[in-house]
Amino acid sequence: MGDLTVHFRKPAHWAAAIHIHLWNTSPRPAGTTWPGTPMTPAGGDWYSHTLAGVDSASLIFNDAHSHQTEDLHRAASGSYVPGEGWHDGAPGDAPPAKAAAAVTAAPAPRPVMPADDPHDFRKETIYFLITTRFYDGDPANNFFCRDRIKFNAATGAAEDPHWRGDFKGLIERLDYIRDLGFTAIWITPPIENRSGLDYHGYHGYDWTRIDPRLESPGATYQDLIDAAHARGIKIIQDVVINHSCQYGIRGKVHIDHLPIKYYVPHGGQQGQVRHGPYQGNLGNYAWPNRDDIDNPVAPAWYRERHGRDPEGIEPLVDPKTGETVPKPGYNPGRFFGVDAGSLDPDWYHQDGFICGGDWESAHPLQVKHIAGDCIDLATRRQNVKDYLIQSINRYLDMGVDALRIDTVKHVERDNLLEYVNAWKAHKPGVFVFGENLVKGYGWGDMGGGDNGPSPIRPWWYTRLGHDPRDPNSGGDSGFAVLDFGLFSTFRDTLSRGTFGGTAQVLSMDWIYGDPTTLVTFLQNHDVGPDNDFKYRFKGEAWMAAAAYNLIWTARGIPCLYYGEEIEFMKGAPQDVEGEKDTLDTTGRAYFGDHLTDAQIGQTQSHPLYQHIRRLNAIRRAIPALHKAPMSHVAEWGSGMRFVRDYANGASYAVVGLAIGSDQDVSVDGVRSGLYRDAVSGREVHVGDGRLSFRVAANSAGIYVLDGPGKIGDDGPFLR
Repeated sequence: MGDLTVHFRKPAHWAAAIHIHLWNTSPRPAGTTWPGTPMTPAGGDWYSHTLAGVDSASLIFNDAHSHQTEDLHRAASGSYVPGEGWHDGAPGDAPPAKAAAAVTAAPAPRPVMPADDPHDFRKETIYFLITTRFYDGDPANNFFCRDRIKFNAATGAAEDPHWRGDFKGLIERLDYIRDLGFTAIWITPPIENRSGLDYHGYHGYDWTRIDPRLESPGATYQDLIDAAHARGIKIIQDVVINHSCQYGIRGKVHIDHLPIKYYVPHGGQQGQVRHGPYQGNLGNYAWPNRDDIDNPVAPAWYRERHGRDPEGIEPLVDPKTGETVPKPGYNPGRFFGVDAGSLDPDWYHQDGFICGGDWESAHPLQVKHIAGDCIDLATRRQNVKDYLIQSINRYLDMGVDALRIDTVKHVERDNLLEYVNAWKAHKPGVFVFGENLVKGYGWGDMGGGDNGPSPIRPWWYTRLGHDPRDPNSGGDSGFAVLDFGLFSTFRDTLSRGTFGGTAQVLSMDWIYGDPTTLVTFLQNHDVGPDNDFKYRFKGEAWMAAAAYNLIWTARGIPCLYYGEEIEFMKGAPQDVEGEKDTLDTTGRAYFGDHLTDAQIGQTQSHPLYQHIRRLNAIRRAIPALHKAPMSHVAEWGSGMRFVRDYANGASYAVVGLAIGSDQDVSVDGVRSGLYRDAVSGREVHVGDGRLSFRVAANSAGIYVLDGPGKIGDDGPFLR
């Protein structure tokens, strides 16, 4: 057992005092609380710290203010320079003198694979699902929202409850996800929601409570986390910090409304509503009092009515107007709308709703409300921070492994990092990434036809600098993002059976803090690469297979949206579009019918299921495919090639991709040695720096230096 000494060179714009935050030390526990232990000045911009009796550690260098490195891991003494990475030894150490040339030079030893960091999320692949639309394990907790109810055309009965899938169903089908090869599951926000259409979880009402419509006896959120971990699967919890539902936050703040049970549409009559299970009135049919809101900080008159008059017939005077309800046609805004100017400024912004050009301007995006059921929280207020941070800390304590942050561009970056850094301090090593939706490259002020400024673009949130034209003005923020830039190219490339133009977006990887942590995808619950980005992928299966070949071998963390593995709801709009659309016509349709005991075998036999299963196995076996940057990148429409070099050759892969037709691939300047293709098993010895091979149409060649050889069985797309 020795000592671990680390040195850090402070960037000029950082504060003077540098700290080192530690966790996961071995063999002696030596963890710190944020921001960690002050480092010792060592002259110039250098600082040092020695951990006695420690061989390896996970760590973050920071200045106890807004600047920090990404999560790092070190198993030998060394020096870290932001933008360059680790160097062996102390600053200024000279390399060892070269030995005199011998007649026969000994072969260079193979580089040593760095010690594995258990918190390195880059080795994972993600399966993303809307919990309520995945698999129904407990029909007793099913629930119909007020909006978009599907009725049986023959009987008129309501069917396909919005809240249909649940934790019990997900637990029952964890082995399906594991068999498909995924090691992490991203679930939509599980906290309690309130809205006319809240099945997806993005209308938070109580961040401290899991929505009871997801849980069952023996199938709580904790049960799900434990069951996933028992199978080696991590849980990613979706988190919304930008907005709440239109009714406030239980126990904290109330937004003024009249109880919904008193609403009567124009031309209607109280007690005569016939809307699926909403018989009599539109109040919550599952609660005896037929009221949606049980907020203890609501006004006394509201709380007094909450517990009685479920039929909504006792006259109630609207304290805002003096009019009496129920009253047919009475202002729907008093039941469902929001007056932004009357919101509590301790919790909410009061700047109105986003419209028109607001969507491409930072200030209105970050202080105005997205929609009538997405009310913008005052995220800089300390009470808001305390509530949201402490609420999510509880789920991290339960075992949640990573967080996905919704609507990132609606929160100013440095403000967002306050939340991210607090969660990382509470659970060191937790992976946090976010959604900053852009339909384009997202290069902001650096051009590329972007009509939005850098401070609302994905790359900005992965950096710490403040120059919108220079990403290198600041280092890695430690926050990752969904790769909307790469996704946006798929409409014009993969959807047309070509890789043409893909290299262009990959050439801009330098703008991100760490491009290997980008979360890559073909589609999700909001977007798909067809038409105006609104539809599930509708291309041929071979096009999808070629897309997955790229996503699973390029830098980044692959993410699959539920059902992609069988072309589920191919070509359907991702969300409701028309006035009368119901979920069964969209990309958010219920998937559980494909997962029943009788049907699951056929589901698993789909060629794309087997294709993705094999890609997961290949990626898992080759560290370069999940940790290395890309180099030697080139594409020529029907083909593409690149190199992934991890830890200076410790894991080294040369990748060639073909789409539409067979392709010959040749890469110069590669390392010498014996390569084995993980797809075909073919072996090639390279002695002159050039590796050449042929790739079948819509397949891949993954030639790994001293690699394991063929992984998995051939299928129609990998062969």
